[in-house]
Amino acid sequence: MFWYLDYDEPVYRPPSEAQSLILQITLGCSQNRCTFCGMYKTKHFTVRPVEEVVAQVAAIPATHRPMIQRVFLADGDALVYPQEGLVKILDALDRMLPNLRRVAAYASPNSLTTKTVDDLVLLREKKLKLLYFGLESGDDRTLSEVNKGYGADEMLALCRKAHVAGMKLSVTAILGLAGRERSDEHAAATARWINALSPTYFSLLTLFHRHNDDFFRSLEPLTRGGILEEALTLVTQLNPLRTILRSNHVSNILNLAGSYPRDREKIISQAQEALHFAAQRPEWYDEVPDYREDRF
Repeated sequence: MFWYLDYDEPVYRPPSEAQSLILQITLGCSQNRCTFCGMYKTKHFTVRPVEEVVAQVAAIPATHRPMIQRVFLADGDALVYPQEGLVKILDALDRMLPNLRRVAAYASPNSLTTKTVDDLVLLREKKLKLLYFGLESGDDRTLSEVNKGYGADEMLALCRKAHVAGMKLSVTAILGLAGRERSDEHAAATARWINALSPTYFSLLTLFHRHNDDFFRSLEPLTRGGILEEALTLVTQLNPLRTILRSNHVSNILNLAGSYPRDREKIISQAQEALHFAAQRPEWYDEVPDYREDRF
């Protein structure tokens, strides 16, 4: 039987959700003001009606339903969905997908302000267990300059609320976001923020072009060598209680993977070796890379 979901393109998902059913319960991002981000600039934020979402789940053929173990709720800020409707959607998923193990979603700081700890506990009990959170930087000046809308301490408090509710958090930060001027401050402050929270997962991305030309014109970008130096500064100062690090996004030039604190020295050594090797190729090391999305 032929079956498909009618997506409103483009659709984005984290690398780890490659095997998940993607269900668009919102379109776009409720904030969508961050100057570095072009992911949803072509969309107007919309909350899709509960009935429409549930109907899409109901349309999944019975033969396919047992194969679905994970669901990712899109678009960029699905957690902002009104609580009553979100509970109905999660109930429908649990009722119709017999082998469902986990639901995940992107969560912005804005969306976390709309949920109490009790709200989050209820969502976790209904299998929404993992939230992907874009920190971007732990440096307040960098956050202000990219128009994030929230300071580092505010975001830390919001994420701690999710932790209290028993949810897992996958936090992302962006190498190169502060340019050359505040590279060290960006890296060090981000490491301190992660140390303070110890999220389940921490992922590094690298800044690249996507509908954000004005932002790039305002920035003195890092060279490839600068990106490696920033990554080394960050992982050297990372010391969370227990966090899994990933640097495997397609934008990255340095692939790192391991668990803190167990693999801390190995990760630092790998970053040092990459930096040493790159320095032997000054034409590559000193070049500002073409960050455009169409190269990925």
